[in-house]
Amino acid sequence: MLKLYLLAPGPTPVPSEALLAMAMPIIHHRSPDFTPVLDAAKNGLKWLYQTKNDVLILCSTGTGGMVGAVNNFFSPGDKVLTVNGGKFGERWTKICKAYGLQAEEIIVEWGYAVKPETIEAKLKNDPSIKGVFVQASETSTGVYHDIEALAKIVRKYENTILIVDAISAIVAHDLRMDEWGIDVMIGGSQKGVMLPPGLAFVGISEKAWKFSEKSKCPRFYFNFKKERENLAKNQTNFTSPVTLIIGLNESIKLLQKEGLENVFKRHERLANATRAAVKALGLELYSKESPSNSVTAVCAPAGIDGQAIYKNLREKYGITAAGGQDHVKGKIFRIAHLGYADTFDVIIAIAGLEMVLKGMGHPVKLGAGVAAAEELLMS
Repeated sequence: MLKLYLLAPGPTPVPSEALLAMAMPIIHHRSPDFTPVLDAAKNGLKWLYQTKNDVLILCSTGTGGMVGAVNNFFSPGDKVLTVNGGKFGERWTKICKAYGLQAEEIIVEWGYAVKPETIEAKLKNDPSIKGVFVQASETSTGVYHDIEALAKIVRKYENTILIVDAISAIVAHDLRMDEWGIDVMIGGSQKGVMLPPGLAFVGISEKAWKFSEKSKCPRFYFNFKKERENLAKNQTNFTSPVTLIIGLNESIKLLQKEGLENVFKRHERLANATRAAVKALGLELYSKESPSNSVTAVCAPAGIDGQAIYKNLREKYGITAAGGQDHVKGKIFRIAHLGYADTFDVIIAIAGLEMVLKGMGHPVKLGAGVAAAEELLMS
């Protein structure tokens, strides 16, 4: 028997409480039975997003929320900045260009975070820029961008909004939407929210809603104005993903029981232990600065294929982590500590990594990484 462990940055494991709730008989999305379900989800997402505004719930992957964040607030020809420091930053540029926006890329070397002063200089030089698009946690590189600093800059510009892909950052990092002035923040169900794929969440500031009134991009399915109108009546614009929303309420209950501050501390502790462990094994972190608390990207040892490490973890020990993407495929591998994760998920990941490396002929002292992780996890 090979027991399976899911330690990828998405999908992530789903707690039994949510799984059992989602096994209940289906209810109709326009019936009175569903009204309290969606009402609870609305309130729970406000708590999670740290906002007084409604958070829209879309039946889509997180990328659907990204598309909606472009076509609901901008018009063809609008100038915007996109931070491209990885595969998902690159996606912002592609979506913006697909809708006819003039997207100027801020190219950030993979493994590094964007410099807030770079964004500030761009906005000072060209006040016609209407949007700044950025990831919070760039999943492909394991880097966290300083969203608080970026929000402090953008909020000074009345005609510019900040759009944050927080799909892999929500619950792993403290993102204070209202306090910091984040205008649009996107989440997804299959990451820190501990659900199967299929839901996108979009928090929107009043400043951004004013942009929506002037937007001329075409929209049909991702029509945030109609979603907002329907959400006020405890409905979604189209067929509601009833089962996933039922599961969402259970996952949020678990997070509320733990407490938001404790959730952030748990992710920080797991991330610190993972980083300490790989360093104790003589490995190098791929993120050169501002590492994410969602996922740790690790450089493969010289002469060893990072994809082979990822493959052996899965095939020999049942541990599904993640490989590298694009030009770092084969050069790095990634271990997540996101959502429904605790102390022994890190221990399993590091123990498996030690065994894989030794089995591939890399000189490694078994237990060195585990010991380093245990020291931090016990504190």
